[in-house]
Amino acid sequence: MKKRKIEILVLSDIHLGTYGCEAKRLLRYLKSVNPKTVVLNGDIIDIWQFSKRYWPTSHMKIVKYLMHLINKKVTVYYVTGNHDEMLRKFSGLKMGSLQIVDKVILNLGNNEKAWFFHGDVFDVTMQHSKWLAKLGAVGYDTLIQLNRFANFISEHVFKRGKLSFSKRIKNSVKGAVKFINSFETTAADIGISNQYDYVVCGHIHQPEIRKITNRHGSITYLNSGDWIENLTALEYNKGEWTLYKYNESEMKSEVEEQPEEAVLSNHKLFENMVSDFNLMAVMK
Repeated sequence: MKKRKIEILVLSDIHLGTYGCEAKRLLRYLKSVNPKTVVLNGDIIDIWQFSKRYWPTSHMKIVKYLMHLINKKVTVYYVTGNHDEMLRKFSGLKMGSLQIVDKVILNLGNNEKAWFFHGDVFDVTMQHSKWLAKLGAVGYDTLIQLNRFANFISEHVFKRGKLSFSKRIKNSVKGAVKFINSFETTAADIGISNQYDYVVCGHIHQPEIRKITNRHGSITYLNSGDWIENLTALEYNKGEWTLYKYNESEMKSEVEEQPEEAVLSNHKLFENMVSDFNLMAVMK
């Protein structure tokens, strides 16, 4: 089956390096699409969790595949988030078709503009209680593991559907944060004041596309969700945004019919990165 062509693909909150990351499913999805531009809208690599020394092959395959896209000259914007905030010191760095940014504005068709940023700048818990937020991240990661164990028992022993303790708790906690900080409204208000047509966020793990209006105008608010539980992405084609939701049965049949694409080895990946850095040094 041919890959679906996408003008802009938006992914966020993948959280590579954590037990909850659905890297295998994400890789199947990535292999099913052919994007011109990719916006990685924050929390792609969970640097907060690196102390666990957890980095399975499936997570490395995501990095390799993204480098494979960059090697093919696909434009990739890595928008920094709070879990990969260490990369903010490299904001503005360009390496081949990869750019590390804190935010990005893209011109779409019909003179429309889309403003992309992660969204943690609106989150008081990140600005003033970073240690508490990190503690919460560890707790959420533990909930993911308990959730998987409970799902196994529920599905194979009791023959019931999947449970989601972590999602219920995350929805209530993040819902409270969103209510206190008026996350979506704040993003929309700023977007409207800057005369953008779309504001695209991540961070709160709540996939969404909806119109928000205030007395100064209106804007379309979008959130790409996450690859922990929602398994969602935003796709832009021919002037329209759609919210993609991963479907296990459809994706397996689609991807298994495709020949395996060559993915860069660790050695080749390193060689290409060194080559790009050398090129940047010459250009300076």
